[in-house]
Amino acid sequence: MASVLLVEDDPVIRARLIDVLSRHDHVVRSSPYGFEALREVTRQPPDAVVLDLGLPDLDGVDVLRMLRSISQVPVLVATARDDEAEIIRLLNAGADDYLVKPFSGGQLAARLGAVLRRSAAVERPGAPEAAPRDGAIRVGGLTIDRQARSVSLDGSELRLTRREFDLLTYLAERADRVVPRRRVLADVWRQSYVEEQTLDVHVSSLRRKLGERASRPRYLHTVRGVGIKLVTPR
Repeated sequence: MASVLLVEDDPVIRARLIDVLSRHDHVVRSSPYGFEALREVTRQPPDAVVLDLGLPDLDGVDVLRMLRSISQVPVLVATARDDEAEIIRLLNAGADDYLVKPFSGGQLAARLGAVLRRSAAVERPGAPEAAPRDGAIRVGGLTIDRQARSVSLDGSELRLTRREFDLLTYLAERADRVVPRRRVLADVWRQSYVEEQTLDVHVSSLRRKLGERASRPRYLHTVRGVGIKLVTPR
């Protein structure tokens, strides 16, 4: 799951794209204006931006250039022109990829997924090292290497999504302490509002990958009405 800022001024298209992205498990915020989008990126940085170029207040390419001056967030540009000069202009301005209108919801989801994967690969270059670097977090048999963004359990590497890694690391840094649910959502997702069910889904996924169940937890414990904690198994 990724947080996506959709910048599109047409309300009909905006509603359709929000529906498409939401059905692909992304958390979507939207804006019809370039200036507003720039404020959103600085206020609550998303994982990716989908940017339409035909905006009422600013030229989309200018928005892209200003965005690149303040953030390295991945940007997928929607354009009505497919000539080579336009594509080169967009890429030189800082776009990570582009879609030519009209495009289907499936195309958008696939291109956005590719952009997000490339972004994650840049943040985690190369293969994980056999031994964790200095500063690794250890909780029982769990070893979390923050620099390599790798996690192992009893010596076996776990394949986690970007958000699962962030959540597990956040809880491991507060091991054996109960963290309120809304605090977890605010600190890990960094958005003004996220459904609490989003947290439940990620906790459930982490439990499966840790080889445990909610009825018999080893590491991830839920304290009803209070919050969540990652504990050292006894």
